[in-house]
Amino acid sequence: MNYIQQAYKGKKEIWMFLLTSILISGIFIMNFIVYLFSSDEDMDAAYEMMKSIPANLSLIINLLPFAFLLGLLFILVRYLHGRSILSLTTARKKVDWNRIVFSFSLIVVLTIVSFAITYYSDPSQIELQFNPIKFAILFLISIILFPFQIGLEEYLFRGYFMQHIGIMVKNKWFPLIFTSILFGLAHSANPEVAEMGFITMVFYIGTGLLLGIMTLMDEGLELALGFHLGNNLLAALLVTSDWSALQTDAIFKYTAEEANTTAIEILVPVLIFYPIILIILSKKYNWTNWKDKLTGKVIEPPKEDYKILE
Repeated sequence: MNYIQQAYKGKKEIWMFLLTSILISGIFIMNFIVYLFSSDEDMDAAYEMMKSIPANLSLIINLLPFAFLLGLLFILVRYLHGRSILSLTTARKKVDWNRIVFSFSLIVVLTIVSFAITYYSDPSQIELQFNPIKFAILFLISIILFPFQIGLEEYLFRGYFMQHIGIMVKNKWFPLIFTSILFGLAHSANPEVAEMGFITMVFYIGTGLLLGIMTLMDEGLELALGFHLGNNLLAALLVTSDWSALQTDAIFKYTAEEANTTAIEILVPVLIFYPIILIILSKKYNWTNWKDKLTGKVIEPPKEDYKILE
């Protein structure tokens, strides 16, 4: 059974899907509605209020709800749908932790190298603000809470939604595209979107597409989990700015009062670096049959191939 077919291992009633979706994604829906109907002045006031809260406290406030929601998602999958958490994670017989470590290491190395090149080529708008005590607290908060944040996003978008929408529409391309767009919309209220323009959504949707391709090609969430965790940890620990979603006591800070990122700088990761990452992963894990894995049909397996937990 492939990754999407894992959803057949549980109860599939539409009311279960709708209830779980609403309960778990409510925080994303609320953020999007607020963003959609708020004026620029209201959003600016909200961002300024967030900046007034101590950085580490603000981070905890932002991340703690994800721990509760991830736990709730696991409970609903296990006891409402009658599925194992393993079936939500991977099509393998057990979670491949080596895959998580590899993808985590890959994005960490690429991000640090990319930042180092930027810093040494023009450090005029990047300030070293390293404070050992504040950074130690930030690091502790990050390694404890970020796994819950990225875990919820991956298990919800690339896991629960990808699998259940896949068995509803009986194909793989629609849940891949749809969950990537949902992932982008879930981040639409981030300050970067207001600061740099709607072109930023290309980055978020492109990132969702990258993580979705990883999941379908590799038949599991492991690579997406490692990649997402590495990306978000460095976003908090390495460099911050006054216009980023996370205000942290990072090692470095962009000193520009507003983002001066161009459309090209946003598109380059999506159009160049992301394909390179997929090539690296495909070579390491011997991915084949791309067309079927990304666009093929989803067929219900024989009943004897799976069991619904009681």
